[in-house]
Amino acid sequence: MTTPVSTHRKRTQRDYSLGFKLQVVAAVEKGDMTYKQAQSIYGIQGRSTVLTWLRKHGKMNWTQPPRMTMPKTLKAKETPAQTIKRLEKQLEDEHLRNLLLNEAVDIIDAEYGAGLRKKLLSQGARSLQKQKVASLSRACELLGISRQGIYQKESRANYRAVELAPVKAMVLDLRRFMPRIGGRKLYFLLKPKLIEQGIKLGRDNFFAHLKSEGLLVKAKRSYTKTTNSKHWMKKHPNLLKEFKPAAPEEVFVSDITYIQTEEGVHYLWLVTDAYSRKIMGYELSDEMKATDVVKALDMTVNNRQYPSQAIHHSDRGLQYCSGVYQSALKASDIRPSMTDGYDCYQNALAERINGILKQEFLLYPCSNIDELKRLVEESVYIYNEMRPHLSLGMKTPNQVHKKDQKHVLLV
Repeated sequence: MTTPVSTHRKRTQRDYSLGFKLQVVAAVEKGDMTYKQAQSIYGIQGRSTVLTWLRKHGKMNWTQPPRMTMPKTLKAKETPAQTIKRLEKQLEDEHLRNLLLNEAVDIIDAEYGAGLRKKLLSQGARSLQKQKVASLSRACELLGISRQGIYQKESRANYRAVELAPVKAMVLDLRRFMPRIGGRKLYFLLKPKLIEQGIKLGRDNFFAHLKSEGLLVKAKRSYTKTTNSKHWMKKHPNLLKEFKPAAPEEVFVSDITYIQTEEGVHYLWLVTDAYSRKIMGYELSDEMKATDVVKALDMTVNNRQYPSQAIHHSDRGLQYCSGVYQSALKASDIRPSMTDGYDCYQNALAERINGILKQEFLLYPCSNIDELKRLVEESVYIYNEMRPHLSLGMKTPNQVHKKDQKHVLLV
């Protein structure tokens, strides 16, 4: 096994994204860990770095140490006869519990081939030894296993733990930028590093290792209606029913999502390239005004690289149908396209991009809109430059957007 070369360097506050800081603050205030444990788990340098984040971004008062109060407990006295009766009952219950557990393990091993008894007996023997209930020899005798088998298993496990030790640091390093990136994308990004360091770890075992280290993420699902399609303004037909983009900047999809801070609700307008999945323009606002949507469109037009004709697809929201927005589309020679009624599946890509930003990046509430603007800016950059997509062959949006430049220019 090759020893990994140390790449230790002193980090500064700029090495940690705002999203990562908010993630750590939320975990500490939720009680999942102390701020000192957070520093150890994530490898954060500096004695008071996390405490500084808590004081700046946390909702609790971190200026003074918490007071610990001991609960008062009253224990009723019992007679010797009651004690004997209680202990006999506990012994009988424990005997029955052991019978039931052994029967359950035998059934699982027989029906599913899990091999639980073989896998867990050595752990049980060690557990009895640590609790000083029985010596290791006595525990092995009772469980029908050998001490040599336990030593060999522990030796293999220790060797594997040392071999996989760098994996957690690699995962946490990526999670500093993408706190909720999924396991498949993590494995794709880390596989070259694993091969380089001589670590043999398949995808399924990688998932198992993430689970054992508590590094798996759970999907968050929420839904809030932000579209008002019942209005008198002109609605345009859906041009994407018979058209599929074959290159960047042929189709732009747009949608709105809401984000909450301690100040209230804010609205994020996004314009995304349908082919490369790149976020081309965005605008964060306190209101749902058509002029704010135009700002996201203007950013999109300024960021365009190819002189191809384009279609702009959106829902039938009031802002998209407004005269000011339609005039901006016409001025940029972009054809409007809209869903048939309020059908989110006809604008699924834009809805998906909203979900990625909210479920993987914009996870924790900011104090105000200025802080949220910083978080949105860095999240869009990380999404475009660093996050791979399964639908793009595990490439990033910017890689796909730039890769097809020659094709677009020739067309």
